[in-house]
Amino acid sequence: MKIPPDPDSLQSLLSEAAEARHQAYAPYSDFFVGAALLCSDGSIHRGCNVENASYGLTQCAERVAIANAITAGQRYFVALALSLTKAGTPCGACLQVMQEFAPRLRIILGDEKGTWVRETSLPDLLPQPFGFEK
Repeated sequence: MKIPPDPDSLQSLLSEAAEARHQAYAPYSDFFVGAALLCSDGSIHRGCNVENASYGLTQCAERVAIANAITAGQRYFVALALSLTKAGTPCGACLQVMQEFAPRLRIILGDEKGTWVRETSLPDLLPQPFGFEK
């Protein structure tokens, strides 16, 4: 695993998330989200939210980025940057999916322009995750 990313690398990751946000499909909520996931090998996998008229079928940007990384053969995640309105936090379903692969994930929250707002972590946002003993 590489050394944890420095602040400049994390800002670049947030810029990637802001770019991914421009690809989001959100005609119903008008809530556009972009995500960029940094893997332990240094690769970055992006995602954006994809809404559906049947809201339950909507795909969140975080889960799209994780699925893209897994499809590319990645399993070890270091940091996730999000670009979204008012720098909100991931939903509970996304947090649980993150827990499956990166229980100590760093999470960078940025606004819709890609401006850094704050850093948090998965344990801070999901202190008591569901899981099975491995």
